[in-house]
Amino acid sequence: MKYKILLLAFFFSIDSFSQDLCKTDIMNGEKLLQTNEVENFSKYDFSELWLQTDNNLVYGILGDDFQRIQIKLISISKNINNQNEYFVYGKSKVKENICEFVGKITILKIQESKREHFGVDDEFKNSGIKTQGLLTAKYEFFENKLQSHSGYFTGSLETKWFLDKDDKIQYDNINIHSDGYFNNAFVGSWKMYHSIIEKKCHWGDYRVPSVECGFDIGAAEFNIAEKYHKKGWLDSIETKKRETIKNWWE
Repeated sequence: MKYKILLLAFFFSIDSFSQDLCKTDIMNGEKLLQTNEVENFSKYDFSELWLQTDNNLVYGILGDDFQRIQIKLISISKNINNQNEYFVYGKSKVKENICEFVGKITILKIQESKREHFGVDDEFKNSGIKTQGLLTAKYEFFENKLQSHSGYFTGSLETKWFLDKDDKIQYDNINIHSDGYFNNAFVGSWKMYHSIIEKKCHWGDYRVPSVECGFDIGAAEFNIAEKYHKKGWLDSIETKKRETIKNWWE
C-alpha cells in the first residue's frame, strides 16, 4: 500500500512539474508599489505601447499543442468618453486562415515601480525618467463572424511603461537585454462562435507569456523546442534566419 501511495505521489509530482509555467513575471523581479494610480494616469495616452514592436517579434500560442498564432494590432485609439478604454482593430492568423477583429482594451490598474533597475550599467539612471511601472488591463477582441473559423479573444494584459522627461508615456524597453525580458503580455483564451470550442491563447513581445517551460527553451532569446516546430513555428524560424518580414495583415 505504501508503495502504491509513493508511486502515485511520484507521478503526480511529474505531472505538476510538466505544468510549471515560465515567463510569468513581466517585471523580472522588479518590485511594485501597491497603490492603484489609474485615475492619476488616465490623462496619458498608452495606445502607442501596443503598436511598438515589430510583428516578427510578437509570439503567440493557441491551444494545448502550442499551435502558432500571429496577432497584429493595426490601429488603436483612445475613447474620448472613457479615458481608460481603447478601441482596437487588428488581424489574427493561424496557418493560412486570417481574420479581422475589433474590440477594446480597458485599463484596470496602474502601479509605479520602486525604480531599482535602470538598464545595463544603469544607463537610464540619469535620463530624466520621471517614473515607470506596470499597467494591467482586460481585453476583448471579436473576429468577423463572416470569416472562416472565427471567434473572440478575452483575457488580461500587462504592459511595462515609463514616463519620460517630456511627460510622455513610453514603451519600457530599459531592460530589453536581460534574459527574462518580455512585454505586452496577453494571457487569456479564444472561443469559437456558436461552439463549445475554447482554447488558451497567449501572446507577447519577445516571448510567449505564462507558457509551459518546455515550450520556450531559449535563455537569451525566444527559442521553441523542436517537437513543436511542426505547429506553425518552422516558418517563424526560417523567417528569422532570412531576416525578412512578410506583412501578412496587409
